[in-house]
Amino acid sequence: MSEAKIGAADRAYFNGAIQKVETESSVLVSSSRYLNNADLRHLIAQEMLRRNGADLPNTAYIPEVAQILHDLEDLPEIIGLFEAEKARLPLFKSWLEKRSLADFTLAETKDCAPGTLGAAIHDFMVNSGYQLDLFFQEVKVVNDFTFYLRQTALTHDIEHIVTGFGPNHGGEVALLNANMVAKSRYFCPELSAFFSRIAFYLKAKTIMKDGLHYPEAMVLNLEAEFQGALQARNWKYPLMLVNWRDYVDVQISDIREELGITPVLPEGTWADTNKLVHD
Repeated sequence: MSEAKIGAADRAYFNGAIQKVETESSVLVSSSRYLNNADLRHLIAQEMLRRNGADLPNTAYIPEVAQILHDLEDLPEIIGLFEAEKARLPLFKSWLEKRSLADFTLAETKDCAPGTLGAAIHDFMVNSGYQLDLFFQEVKVVNDFTFYLRQTALTHDIEHIVTGFGPNHGGEVALLNANMVAKSRYFCPELSAFFSRIAFYLKAKTIMKDGLHYPEAMVLNLEAEFQGALQARNWKYPLMLVNWRDYVDVQISDIREELGITPVLPEGTWADTNKLVHD
């Protein structure tokens, strides 16, 4: 028997206000549409509690969770938030109306000068082992909402490049936190929460899993969260609103200066941190 005993007094303090609600439903029912989804309950519990393994990598089931979360959204409400924020935020309105996709190709970036964003994108596509187009690849851009889906997926790794938060465990946590902070400071709370919905899941499952199984990674996570928030507070606006095609021939150092992307960690920071979450 564990010596860490949770006693009756402890339960009374935390649980004293719990009220039993009667229902005639034959299945689980709650006031949360998320809790009512059996597949989401299963996936979140599994991904927060399991270890990583060769049979099930850390990125497993992200598409499935993302699909469920999107299916549970009240789309007319989200579109209404888009319209309200377009009326309030000229840059958001312009970004949506231009629909300038960052779907860069090897051919159009191969001759970009060293040090420019285009050269870094070309190097990433050739040498990183990752692909720039990584999510919502089958979505066709026909309106503001579908443009948002495609563009924010296409620019994830561009954000890794310009922030200096590399595509590794520490860098992913830092970039997640940076984007959440920047969006919360710019958009209304409701739209900010929608924009960060999948990021909330990724952050939550990372913290829980690492806290249970990978203590060295958990120490890293706390530092990465801090560095991400620190940099995001200096951003001119959320990086999702940048038209990266305007910057393809601009030196990355100049982009950082213009957009307030500072402080930038030394190159190679956290480069080997993926090993912290591998069994």
